[in-house]
Amino acid sequence: MKRFLAATFATFSCLTAFAGAITLTGTVRDFNSDGVNFEGSLTSGSGYVGSTLSGASPTLTALGSSVISNSGAGAFSNWYTNTANSTSHSITLNETFAGSGVYQYTNNNFFPIDGALLGNQGRAHNYHFTYAIASTFSYIQGAGQTFSFTGDDDVWVYFDKQLGIDLGGVHGAQSQTVNLDTLMAGKATGDYSFDFFFAERHTTQSNLLITTSLVLRDPPNAVPEPGSIALIGLSLVGLAVARRRKSA
Repeated sequence: MKRFLAATFATFSCLTAFAGAITLTGTVRDFNSDGVNFEGSLTSGSGYVGSTLSGASPTLTALGSSVISNSGAGAFSNWYTNTANSTSHSITLNETFAGSGVYQYTNNNFFPIDGALLGNQGRAHNYHFTYAIASTFSYIQGAGQTFSFTGDDDVWVYFDKQLGIDLGGVHGAQSQTVNLDTLMAGKATGDYSFDFFFAERHTTQSNLLITTSLVLRDPPNAVPEPGSIALIGLSLVGLAVARRRKSA
């Protein structure tokens, strides 16, 4: 019973941090079309970056180096580290419906820097940019939490520095889902790092869709909604009582 209550309290602590919409703030970096990385040849595949995140940016593999250039102003090493021509940008994930525990952000025209930074280069949108988010998520062991992404172009998402979403290259909207119990097998319930890397490199479309049951961390000083806390608390108390009756 003590172990059950301890696990219940850990779950309660994670869930209370997830009440309400979740806002994530990242950095958008603007690049000019260079005919190599931005507005270059079409590529699509996985395995372009390392499976472990060791710094502020993914690391190109041998395969990645053969399809993504690491030289010039648009070099891959600048995609998520360049300090010039950059700005912060936030996205908000809303609950799909009250009590679902599933949060979603959907944007089929993700152009956060239209008319800004290096400008649209004579086009309808500012297409050539990257977007990176560094945050945390609360993992609940055995809860079957998932993270799904649909979009273009390159998208790499790391959970506790492990690559979970791997959609490299210039391509139309593609989808991928990761189950955290599979990716983080053996990990204990708790908070872990979340690193999201996106690149828009081709002048056709820009899609960014996220659906997740992960407990992503709220902004600092955010206060959970009292009604949500009460609902979760009552549910967990009910679970404890049911467990006690079953044992009796």
